[in-house]
Amino acid sequence: MKHIQGNDHIHHHHQFPYGIIKNQKYNTKKLVLLALISLVILTTVPLYHPSINYTSFFFSTSTITTTTVPNSSSSSSFDDDSEAIVNITIPSSSTHKCDIFSGEWIPNPDAPYYTNKTCWAIHEHQNCMKYGRPDSDFMKWKWKPDGCDLPVFNPAQFLELVRDKSLAFVGDSVARNQMQSLICLLSRVEYPIDVSYTPDEHFKRWNYTTHNFTLATFWTPHLVKGRESDPNGPTKTGLFSLYLDELDEAWTTQVEEFDYIIISAGHWFFRPMVFYENHQIVGCHYCLLENVTDLGMYYGYRKAFRAAFKAINGLKNYKGITYLRTFAPSHFENGLWNQGGNCVRTRPFRSNETLLEGQNMEVYMTQVEEFRSAEREGRKRALKFRLLDTTPAMLLRPDGHPSRYGHWPHENVTLYNDCVHWCLPGPIDTWNDFLLEMMKTERLRSAEETIQYSDDRKLLVR
Repeated sequence: MKHIQGNDHIHHHHQFPYGIIKNQKYNTKKLVLLALISLVILTTVPLYHPSINYTSFFFSTSTITTTTVPNSSSSSSFDDDSEAIVNITIPSSSTHKCDIFSGEWIPNPDAPYYTNKTCWAIHEHQNCMKYGRPDSDFMKWKWKPDGCDLPVFNPAQFLELVRDKSLAFVGDSVARNQMQSLICLLSRVEYPIDVSYTPDEHFKRWNYTTHNFTLATFWTPHLVKGRESDPNGPTKTGLFSLYLDELDEAWTTQVEEFDYIIISAGHWFFRPMVFYENHQIVGCHYCLLENVTDLGMYYGYRKAFRAAFKAINGLKNYKGITYLRTFAPSHFENGLWNQGGNCVRTRPFRSNETLLEGQNMEVYMTQVEEFRSAEREGRKRALKFRLLDTTPAMLLRPDGHPSRYGHWPHENVTLYNDCVHWCLPGPIDTWNDFLLEMMKTERLRSAEETIQYSDDRKLLVR
């Protein structure tokens, strides 16, 4: 990709600013330990002395003056002021030793940080306020991890962190849902321009010209090669043929040069499927075909993730970070999605009011197990895999879905109540809070992993 500049050495040659070490008796482990100690000091000191600013140690700090250009899709956007100074100082993360994915939803009267009127990127079916959702409290909650605070998304910090980089969302329409949330959150600083290489809306590519940051989405609901073999199938929702040992080249041939990949999949695997391996039918999930063994959905789900992760680990020139965005449960009540089920709650659950169980637990555990296996394999090439664990938080948000507010009531369309996708603005914005915080803690984590990898290698040679 021409717009991705040649900064590969920045991505995988991490230098610590201690000058030239003249005393050759220091080995690599001691250098890394010294660096880690310094990083910890730089992280903790500002917590007790807020006036001390160490961010220039790793990041160039500056301010940006941006001017609103009304009705310009590629302009910077601010709600009130025609000019604004945005502070892009990136503080050290205070959540490094905290599990940011375990916690509760607490009220946040300051939210939301954009609206359906200030952001053009919201998909119509997730534009709940436009289509008359009567309540607005679902937008006014903040995720509070146990033991620390998760900062609200800072668009200027994010864009500075991803300057000259690229990020790909690989998955289905829920992955697109997150990408559109990110575009809306960033819209307070800058809107992107469309640099897509195809008119197909399933494969969009955007560029933030001020920061040379590329954002892309790749449609692949099953991660592997697949096709709809019968538009009806046994449940009138389609029957899909999945080739579990064949890659979906629509994304695998495109992501090698990206710096970040966020991969996800889930809801499409609940539909009837026929599984192929080595060009032969090996089984199915609820296909009701004669002489075809029903292996269940988890067979195909596991194999699909295994193939996808193997493809990423096999990309010769890939040096990026791969995030698994874990499964976000749906919240249909009083029926299945195509049998009158709906989601009408207006408040989040508390963590003691519901459990991750049944199909949701099985899907979650399957993808995490395959992720851990890929993480171990990737370590051999120094590839980084990170778990963007959205499942615990989203299990608690039955109030965040569009339900029937994705179209006008009088429209002559056949649309089911949507309890899978997420209203924008809404709780899905928190996924990008998570993402930014993970990016901010990446240097500390990488230093720790370098020490661990060094220790593991020494144990192997003893």
